[in-house]
Amino acid sequence: MNDSSEDTSAPVPDRFEPVHIGGEFATRNGPLYARWHDEHLQMGFRVGPGHVNPGKNCHGGMLAMFADILISTAAQYQAEIPRQFLPTISLQMDFMAAAPLGAWVQGQAEILRVTRNLVFSQRLIHADGTLALRTSGVFKRGPLLAESASDHALRFPGLPRRG
Repeated sequence: MNDSSEDTSAPVPDRFEPVHIGGEFATRNGPLYARWHDEHLQMGFRVGPGHVNPGKNCHGGMLAMFADILISTAAQYQAEIPRQFLPTISLQMDFMAAAPLGAWVQGQAEILRVTRNLVFSQRLIHADGTLALRTSGVFKRGPLLAESASDHALRFPGLPRRG
């Protein structure tokens, strides 16, 4: 582990901006950051003292919350669906390596298939470039959602606009 891995005040990578998505729960457990890159919404966060377990590694619950929000948000921009609530049906996770205090955790979702009722996806999440989590999920296409203040915050260069 290098000396910067425990620096929770280290800068976030280029073009990542703070976002308030995923409701109050995610806001309280953030901050989360996002950017649009190569036709994908990428999200990340810096592992802080409030994210760690007694071993000073990111708690699996924080990684699960991050993975869940990453896919539901990415589906809104990477798939041809309207803005709608996407409750989680299943979320499978394989923890591959630790994400230590101070690490930059980053991922982007791959939307595998969208049906009339479901969204299927997978993603790899890295901590300081090391594969930390492999996850896949199925999400129910729920009711349409009204625009919110967080929608207006996600205005990155190249990001598709919802119509």
